[in-house]
Order: sequence, then structure tokens, then C-alpha cells
Amino acid sequence: MKKHIWLAILTALILSLGCTAAAHAEIIPPYGPGQQIGYPAVVLCETLSLRESPNSYSRAIQTLFYGETPIVVGADRPVGPMEENGFVYVTLDDSEDSPCGWINADYIIINPSWYVTERSKPVYAWNNTDAPKVALLDRGTRLPILREEGDWYVISLRGAVGWIYKG
Repeated sequence: MKKHIWLAILTALILSLGCTAAAHAEIIPPYGPGQQIGYPAVVLCETLSLRESPNSYSRAIQTLFYGETPIVVGADRPVGPMEENGFVYVTLDDSEDSPCGWINADYIIINPSWYVTERSKPVYAWNNTDAPKVALLDRGTRLPILREEGDWYVISLRGAVGWIYKG
């Protein structure tokens, strides 16, 4: 009986110390409205075509690569982004002569928060620390957060999904 009480006290102590530890990542929130012509998007697949028209058959203007951040035009307005047939209108930067066109919205995330590691951090196959580790992030790695689920961040990992424990 005494053994169980001491075990419970020890567990509570360990958990309380774990909760007071410093965070090991910086979370960068999305941009606020009105700071630019739209919101940045992040390309989540290996390659994505910037097209002249909002369909897969139109001429490709340029190829975007994983992690690039085109700006979705109009995404900060109440009516939302210029969207048609599942494509959104983007510009590649905020200069006047920047290439503009349409990209498939299924392969981007608009205005994400970012996970930036402050030390090396494992990425798991699912939301359990007993799950297989699919990557080990180096200090300073910056990845878009797809969503938050309890004590976990779901992040984009070069076209795949990974889980990072917040603790």
C-alpha cells in the first residue's frame, strides 16, 4: 500500500516538474488582416504548377516547390480569395512585376502558423510517443502547422503528415 502512495506522489512530482519546463519550440502565428495584398500560402507537395487559368489543362507559367510561399490574392478580404474550380489566384511576391496565376488549392495551406524548433525534436507517425518516429527535426527547423489536436501539432513534412508532441 505504501509503495502505491509513494509511486503516486513521485508520478505527481514528475508531472508537475514536466509542466513547468521551458517550451522547446516557437510558434509563429499567422499574419493579421491588412498587412499585405493577401495571405501567404505554403506549397505542401513536391511541385505545383502556377497556371494561366483556373484549370489543370491551362498552360503552366512556372513550377513552385515544397515550402514556397506564394501570396493568395484577396484572402484577407471578407469575400475571401479569388477562387474558381478549386484554384486560387496567387502572386509570387508583392512586387508589381511578380508572376501571377492560378494554383490548385488542394495542395496548399493558406496563412498557417509555423512550428520552429528550439532543439532537436522527434516527429511521430501518429499522436502517440510510442508510435514510430518518422523524422528528427534539427534545431531551427520551420514547418507549417496543419492543425492542433490536444497535446499534439500536426505538421507538414515534405508532402507527408507528422505529429509533434507539445511537451
